[in-house]
Amino acid sequence: MMLRELLERQSLIVAGLMSGTSLDGIDVAIVRIDGCGFEASVKLLHFESFGYDAQLRERLKQLCSLDQSNVALLCGMNFAIAERFADAVFKTVAAAGMNMEDVDLISTHGQTVWHIPVADEADAFLPKSTLQIGDLSVLAKRTGRPVVGDFRTADMAVGGQGAPLAPYGDLILFRDAVKGRILQNIGGIGNCTAIPGGLSAADAGRLIAFDTGPGNMVIDQVVYELSGGKLTYDANGAWAATGQVHEELLRAMLAHPYFEQLPPKTTGRELFGKAYAAAWLAEAARHGLPPEDIVATATAFTAHSIAGSYRHYVFPHCGIAEVIVSGGGAHNQELMRMLRELLPEQTVSTSDDFGFSSDAKEAILFALLGNDWIHGVPNNLPSATGAERPTLMGKLAMP
Repeated sequence: MMLRELLERQSLIVAGLMSGTSLDGIDVAIVRIDGCGFEASVKLLHFESFGYDAQLRERLKQLCSLDQSNVALLCGMNFAIAERFADAVFKTVAAAGMNMEDVDLISTHGQTVWHIPVADEADAFLPKSTLQIGDLSVLAKRTGRPVVGDFRTADMAVGGQGAPLAPYGDLILFRDAVKGRILQNIGGIGNCTAIPGGLSAADAGRLIAFDTGPGNMVIDQVVYELSGGKLTYDANGAWAATGQVHEELLRAMLAHPYFEQLPPKTTGRELFGKAYAAAWLAEAARHGLPPEDIVATATAFTAHSIAGSYRHYVFPHCGIAEVIVSGGGAHNQELMRMLRELLPEQTVSTSDDFGFSSDAKEAILFALLGNDWIHGVPNNLPSATGAERPTLMGKLAMP
């Protein structure tokens, strides 16, 4: 498809790709999008998820660690991950009973390996910056389709933190004429979007959005270590449900300075990754906790950091009737139980209850971002990222 034809179309079929900080795999959502901006309408045509194998996941963890990463690994993985993105798109298109020619556009988040939301004042060579790998040209050439990606850098270039980006799509898909809602994604990192009831697109500055802290990241790493590498996550929260939360250790975890920072704010593996989990496990061992109590406390850490963020930064500013959870954490029944217990005045459900798969939601959101790039519509939310102004995020690679 020539670029001119693509720019003139009002209805596009877009393959949205998401690979998050949990490093668990690649999500692909094929959607039909009619229109653009806040008036866009979306229909999910097909969704597939492809888990990273154990070796790839551990290499990515290396890449996200200051003491284990190297430039050769970074260079190679930029292409290697793009090849896996392409394979995931081919498989999803085939599973949908479609041909690649049916897909107008691919829109990809890329795989985040490092994120510096605040400049290091002591080092002029560490400005506010971010890096997502999965080369756009490799993906475009392999699939034969135009690719839009690398969204975060444009927001940072106009003073934002490059995240969270999900609130833009949350506002399009979930705003309600009456009810105040929080959209809580629980991937590797948790992020929330608080949308006051009756919010219009013109009043989007009233939206509140930020990263709440660890989502599945600490839980997953703890489970991996305690199981000797046999498990990569706590399926349905079953292990946590057998343990008791250690309140003293939980209070110490919640004293992390990140939770005192005012929004907008973002975080990632640089704060709550493998090194953090190792130090936390050592502290749990000092307390003599059995494995089930460790997993239960790590799960409570995520739940309390989410609910505490709401109490400090959301509830004082807008009434919230519903909390709608998506991402892998929506499947953790013990985590969901804890959230319901901590939020008795809100209804806590999942995005599945609103017609959007909790697994597919973020991939759908990135399809929306790519669609708006094609239409030239600014697709960041300064109220969420701290940017100085709305801007058009994304870069294009042609096949």
